[in-house]
Amino acid sequence: QVQLVESGGGLVHAGGSLRLSCVASGRTLCSIAIAWFRQAPGEAREFVAAIRWMTINTYYADAVKGRFNISRDRGANTVYLQMNSLEPEDTAVYYCAAVLRPTLAGLLNVAGSYDYWGQGTQVTVSS
Repeated sequence: QVQLVESGGGLVHAGGSLRLSCVASGRTLCSIAIAWFRQAPGEAREFVAAIRWMTINTYYADAVKGRFNISRDRGANTVYLQMNSLEPEDTAVYYCAAVLRPTLAGLLNVAGSYDYWGQGTQVTVSS
């Protein structure tokens, strides 16, 4: 089992920045990937970014490339999502997710690939 706890959401004006944190606990994290997804009201959950824990390879949705950065602190078992140049369209509940099985890069953007999810943190960007 893996437990994921997100924090760092809030209200920010367009153009501003936020940093989300996802603290992971439970099983050894040596063979996992952790991702951020988001879900706006009435919309499907969509992929934002992912990072492989050991190789630190990163993957981004086109909508956030160049604005968001995913990173991890191995000692703190924490994954961060630095969000810059925020837009009202980024408003959503942001979820952290983890998969413990080896997963092809092409499947890291698929919500069904992930076994564990956090409770979510709300990000609201005002215009």
